[in-house]
This record gives sequence, C-alpha cells and structure tokens, in this order.
Amino acid sequence: MANNAVVQVSGVSKSFPLEKNNVRVLDNVSLTVNRGDFLSIMGPSGSGKSTLLYLIGGLDKVCAGQILLNGKNIWDMNDRGQSVMRRREVGLVFQFYNLIPNLNVVDNILMPAILDGKKPKSLKKDLDVILDITGLADRKKHIPCELSGGQQQRVAIARALITNPDVILADEPIGNLDSAAGTQVLKLLQRVNSEKKKTIIMVTHNIEATAYGNRVINIKDGKIIESA
Repeated sequence: MANNAVVQVSGVSKSFPLEKNNVRVLDNVSLTVNRGDFLSIMGPSGSGKSTLLYLIGGLDKVCAGQILLNGKNIWDMNDRGQSVMRRREVGLVFQFYNLIPNLNVVDNILMPAILDGKKPKSLKKDLDVILDITGLADRKKHIPCELSGGQQQRVAIARALITNPDVILADEPIGNLDSAAGTQVLKLLQRVNSEKKKTIIMVTHNIEATAYGNRVINIKDGKIIESA
C-alpha cells in the first residue's frame, strides 16, 4: 500500500443472492484513495456505488478481493477489531440522518465516542471546535424534530467527526435536502476536508456536487468506467 494511501481497494467483487441466481453488484473493482482526497463516486441507481462505500466502511463483506484501511485488511480483523475500526477510523454520514430522536444535538454528536468508552468531559474541547465548524453552537440543546433537514445532516457530520476518524464516508448526503441546504452541507464537507484534513469519500448522483471535491470516479454495472 502506497505511503499516502488511506484506502486501497484491490480486485473487489460483490454479489447478492436473488431467487436462484447471484446478482453481481461489483465486478473486480480496484481503487486507491489518498490521504486528503475528497473523492466523489458517481453512477446510475443500482451501479454498485453505495455497495462499494459500505464495503470500505466494513458494513458488508467482499466476495473476492481485499480492502486495506491504513494498510490493514478489514477482513483479517476479528469482530472486535472491526468494531473498533468502524468507531475510530471511519465516520459515516447517510442520506437519512439516523439521529436518535429523543437526544439533543450534543448527545447525538457524542454518542459514537461514548460507545467507544470516552468520557464526555474529555471531549469538551473537540466538541466545541466541531460545533463551531458545523455551525451548531446555538442549536446544541435542540432535539432532531426541532431542526431543519440541513441542520440534522450537519449534526450527522459532526457525529462523524467526534472520534477524529481518518476517513468520512458520505452516502448521498444531500439526497433529502433542498438545493440551498444541500449547498451548505457540501460546503461544510469541503471545509472539513480542507481544514480538518479529513479524507472524504462521497457517493452522489448530482454532478454539481462533485465540484466540491478534487476527484471523481464513475461506476456503471459494477465497474469503474472513468476516473479523474
């Protein structure tokens, strides 16, 4: 694995059973993501782009090939090692914000770190910085139903940052937002990439969204067909 590579995908294939047949979603995909990249993955519905993202995050298992994160093969780890990797090295942002409805902004943000055994008091400095960069300092006591969709997605991004991961994986992060809120979220991800030096891998169907990153790949029928 190259010194600057944070993610290395090598010959990865993935199939799912459908009735009596297996449907191949990814077909021998190889990809290197360097530290500091803001990579956009594009492709039509069903092309395999979200599946690739979930495999990189260790949320699903490859059928063939390997994925290295910081030089470590995800599937060589035991269950505990995979859980620690997902909590500490990867931050996840989904199209649906997946916030806990009865917890306020701060408690939603802190949840991954608390699950990792950290004490809230030890995170105060990091939390204050994250609240500032995400523009949530004046919303920290609000619960999700009191927030707009864009604000909820910013909470999800803040939650992804709290464990100081190397990589943030974002699956259609503006898919449920209007254009103004979507632009704010993309600008925030761009800022996180440039100021916090986080590697971002974003799945999107919106070509305008790719302008906020520095690399684009296109996937069709489970294969990378174009990379820039």
